Amino acid sequence: MKKTLFVIGILTLGYYTGSAYAARGDSASLDNIEASHLTFMREEEKLARDVYLTLAELYPNQQVFNKIATTSEQTHTDTMRDKLSQFNLADPNPETNNLPASLGIFTGAEWGWYFTEKYIALTEKAKSNELAALYVGAYIEELDMQDIAICPQVMIDHGFTSPCGLEYTDAKALINAYRSLISGSQSHLRSYVGQIEAVIGTGNYKAQYLSQSQVDEILGR
Repeated sequence: MKKTLFVIGILTLGYYTGSAYAARGDSASLDNIEASHLTFMREEEKLARDVYLTLAELYPNQQVFNKIATTSEQTHTDTMRDKLSQFNLADPNPETNNLPASLGIFTGAEWGWYFTEKYIALTEKAKSNELAALYVGAYIEELDMQDIAICPQVMIDHGFTSPCGLEYTDAKALINAYRSLISGSQSHLRSYVGQIEAVIGTGNYKAQYLSQSQVDEILGR
């Protein structure tokens, strides 16, 4: 059984140390919780990429969507694919990079239904105007950090116990990958908030999923 240290400020970590136990080597197998969470994160990183590509089409003059989608989020989706392969786990979305055909298509047997619904809801919300789309981007980054670090709420709702992500695993390969994802999400959140606050005023962004104190720390406030 795994047990991890409770880390204050886990979502703002560049310094997170992982499990209370020594990290396992890269070749060790994953337990069911780790495997399901990694599969989930493969689809969540695809969700971010797909939503941002869609928003880039809707708002071509707002370059932040395409920039984050085609560089960072594409890398993140590929990283999660590579981790699945490393641990001999099936890819829930093997056609992810078959664009544009795979855009908004989630085929995972376990979590595909959830991400299909999420993609539709978020892209519909973003259609009202560019500011709403920027808020969608910021929301995804807040959600992503929480889901990577602790446990996605939908997994808890379907019988998993928290923590089930970075705070849970002691697999070195996952710890390193998840740290990198959180660092990327921090940067993306700052980018989206910068664009939002250019409209609503500096310091006026309100957290959408994380606590306000967590978001303020990420934003350096």
